[in-house]
Amino acid sequence: MYVPGLKYVIILLLLTFGSAIQVSAQMSAITGTESNMGSTLDKVDVQVITSMDTLKAGSEASFAVMMHIEDGWHLNAHAPALDYLIGVDLDVEASNLAMVSDIQYPEPLQMSFAFAPDELLDVYEGRSPILLKMQTSGQLEPGTYEIAGSLQIQACSDEVCLPPTTVELSFPVTAGNVNIASEHADLFEELENRQVSATGNEGGNQIASLFSDQGYFWAFLSIFFIGLALNLTPCVYPMMSVTVSLFGGNEHDRSISLRPRFISAFVYVMGIVSMYSVLGVMAAFTGGLFGSWLQSPWVLAGIGGLLLILSLSMFGLYELQPPYWLMQKLGTARQAAGHTGHFLSGLMVGVFAAPCIGPPIIALLAFVGAQGSPVFGFFAFFIMALGLGIPYLFLGTFSGMLHNMPKSGAWMNWVKKVFGVILVGVALFYLSLAFMPGYSMHIILVTVVLGGIYLGFIERSGNHKPAFVWFKRAAGIGALIIGFMLFQNLQKEGIEWKTYDAALVEQAQKSGTPVMLDFYADWCIPCLELDRRTFTDRSVIAATDPYLRMKVDLTHFDSEEAEMLRQQYRIAGVPTILFLDSDGDEVTEARVVGFLNPVNFLKKVEKVEKVENTHQVLNK
Repeated sequence: MYVPGLKYVIILLLLTFGSAIQVSAQMSAITGTESNMGSTLDKVDVQVITSMDTLKAGSEASFAVMMHIEDGWHLNAHAPALDYLIGVDLDVEASNLAMVSDIQYPEPLQMSFAFAPDELLDVYEGRSPILLKMQTSGQLEPGTYEIAGSLQIQACSDEVCLPPTTVELSFPVTAGNVNIASEHADLFEELENRQVSATGNEGGNQIASLFSDQGYFWAFLSIFFIGLALNLTPCVYPMMSVTVSLFGGNEHDRSISLRPRFISAFVYVMGIVSMYSVLGVMAAFTGGLFGSWLQSPWVLAGIGGLLLILSLSMFGLYELQPPYWLMQKLGTARQAAGHTGHFLSGLMVGVFAAPCIGPPIIALLAFVGAQGSPVFGFFAFFIMALGLGIPYLFLGTFSGMLHNMPKSGAWMNWVKKVFGVILVGVALFYLSLAFMPGYSMHIILVTVVLGGIYLGFIERSGNHKPAFVWFKRAAGIGALIIGFMLFQNLQKEGIEWKTYDAALVEQAQKSGTPVMLDFYADWCIPCLELDRRTFTDRSVIAATDPYLRMKVDLTHFDSEEAEMLRQQYRIAGVPTILFLDSDGDEVTEARVVGFLNPVNFLKKVEKVEKVENTHQVLNK
């Protein structure tokens, strides 16, 4: 029987069926589901090699994870070029035996393949070792221990990619009274000398790359400029005020020539550099947080009290100098005493830089800790701190000469009181961190408003000069406007955080919910910046709404819980924000260290979204 149009229906079904077969074949080629291809483990042999047969407690343990890849096959590199490819990823379980200090992946090869002819892909072939370094606990008793880990890999050929797999690993640690190297010394010397990509932040460990790419001279020069760039952080404001108050506040120093001022400023900067260097080396070799000793309320209160006393000298209540009769008796010892005072002042001011942490400091901490040399560590942080301190060398040298400028009297007195107001605000800020950390931003608001009213409308310096009076009024009005903007910012609703709970993280992983963890401390200034600027942005709130958002308090960094979390998530400084995907794995390229504005923070969130989209495609 003839049915009109039947042949067209048959043709359409054949075309549809044929297309389905073609798509299925293409997907099979990409995912490697053909039974005759085998599994990834059939193409890759994984072996763990240790650098030390025995080592002392507190020493660094190095391991090589050797990947022997069958000819004609490759593994996708740690950071694959295409979103749907699964890269090599080494993970070590958190342990109180040791903490991971560095993971160095092989330098990838760039090749093109039939399934992506227009792309250059980063891959590993043949013999490809991963270098893992762990800092063992100083409390490690003699004996043999095992630290568990896992390696995620996906083998591909020119045409197909096999399903990814996870290899369970075990890293043996034998603790003894002496360090005894294994028979693989040549292998680890080769790994140390090669150009590597270190994990920890996007683009690899910046400091490690500097030394491998540029050599020691240019690397140390780059570290110096990194230190110089630290002066762009908010921590410089109290440092500037203290410097001006020390070198520009004493009336009796007007006649001192340039050379003695320079020497005094140099001694002061050496104090800043020494404190910063010691803090950095201690953090690198103990695994503590940089600046974490500020977590003591008594230390914070002491700093606040000293700054408050120092600020009073800026209002003319007294001058920071010994009694005249004592200076006469001291004679030549006065200069030495003065240098000692400036050095000690520099030590205190060096503390102010500690709460401002950024990716370069994290990278330097990891690199110095991996080197295991206290001398190298101190020198590296010394160079960075020298860059930080150079501006204060010039500020200390020339701030005391402002009194010698023509007609400097009226406006200079007013400028001194401006710095005095800043010092009062900083002092109250540190006192609030010690006793009422939740009100730290309110202290800044009150300081700006009351300081603006005092400096613009009450303080009487230069009131006989109409132009200067108008200038003061304008400055006061500007401060009030800034205060109003700060008040508006404090009214903004930010991200609704939950307190960290491991059970909630596990529950999120089971339900396929991504997690955002914010590691912070009460004394961390960039943490406050994130809370008030980035986490109140509507776009950031909306973009992170699908996440389980949790705050992890590391204020008391030496507590057992905080130490376990720092080791588990490899936290070297605060703030650190990390993202766990729906499988519970960290998206390492999205990790945030230090302050990021809303625009740049959203770029990190986009990286997580790409990973989640890849998971959805593969799960289908």
